[in-house]
Amino acid sequence: MYNAHKPTFDELPTSAELLRSTAIAMVAAGAILITTVLPAEYGIDPTGVGRLLGLTEMGKIKRQHTDEVGTEGASVALVGADRSAVAANRSDEITITLAPGEETEVKLIMDAGAQARFEWTATGGVLSYDTHGDNGDQFVSYERGSGAPADQGVLEAAFDGYHGWYWNNPTDQDVTVTLRTNGAYHEMKRVL
Repeated sequence: MYNAHKPTFDELPTSAELLRSTAIAMVAAGAILITTVLPAEYGIDPTGVGRLLGLTEMGKIKRQHTDEVGTEGASVALVGADRSAVAANRSDEITITLAPGEETEVKLIMDAGAQARFEWTATGGVLSYDTHGDNGDQFVSYERGSGAPADQGVLEAAFDGYHGWYWNNPTDQDVTVTLRTNGAYHEMKRVL
């Protein structure tokens, strides 16, 4: 009935072998924590490996979204709950200058399925960006890029909430980003 071989006492690992295996596993777990988990989840990169793998920027975006949900969660819930407030077709333009290493974020408050045409251009350099949406319960990344001088398209809201752009200036000079939008949304807000 039993197909497994039952090991004898001599075949079992010794205490020293178990301690050595445990120590190796702990060192490996610590290395993974420091080089990948901290940069990817919290934007903390003590070794620089996370930056090389692109994990540090992702962690900073996650941390920023966590902070944003804490301050804006109540207003997002109101947008989703108030179905009598129909989004108007509107146009907006905003220009922001980012110093080296500086980041910013602009969001449109949109209903699910609403669309907004957008065009942004960077003057004086290039930007890293993440076009995404969130509402406290959901998060979606529509498009990401780095070293981009511009982007354009149609942003369609996957759910009620905030949908927009995060930019980071990876250069060593000031970069000015200009965003133009046109579509069905309630409001444009600079949130970072």
